[in-house]
Amino acid sequence: MMSLVSLFLVSTLFPALQAKQFTKCELSQVLKDMDGYGGITLPEWICTIFHMTAYDTQTIIHNNGRTEYGLFQINNKLWCRDKHIHQSRNICNISCEKFLDDDLTDDMMCAKKILNSEGIDYWLAHKPLCSEKLEQWLCEKP
Repeated sequence: MMSLVSLFLVSTLFPALQAKQFTKCELSQVLKDMDGYGGITLPEWICTIFHMTAYDTQTIIHNNGRTEYGLFQINNKLWCRDKHIHQSRNICNISCEKFLDDDLTDDMMCAKKILNSEGIDYWLAHKPLCSEKLEQWLCEKP
């Protein structure tokens, strides 16, 4: 019984540890300033993020010796620092763990730096899945 009470207390005291699962329309609203940035439309971003993370802010993927964080799957070798790799270039000057919270402001700022430097091909899901027929990724508000 004590462990159940402890689990309840931890889950109520630390709600930030829970992932934010966006809907397509919620994410469209949050990312509206990304629309057109670098020539990439909002539906392209929504589609790409869906295929990388299913709109889950706490997605972490280990890939070829690097770790990718958050909705934009920003990696720890170039763009952010984490406790597991000490030689990151940390171009976005931020802790990778910041990409796991519900505030996407810093995520978007770093994604724009990546887009400026690497282009949309940094996000591998974009070209095969999100470069055409994007109507389904528009948010249809009633």
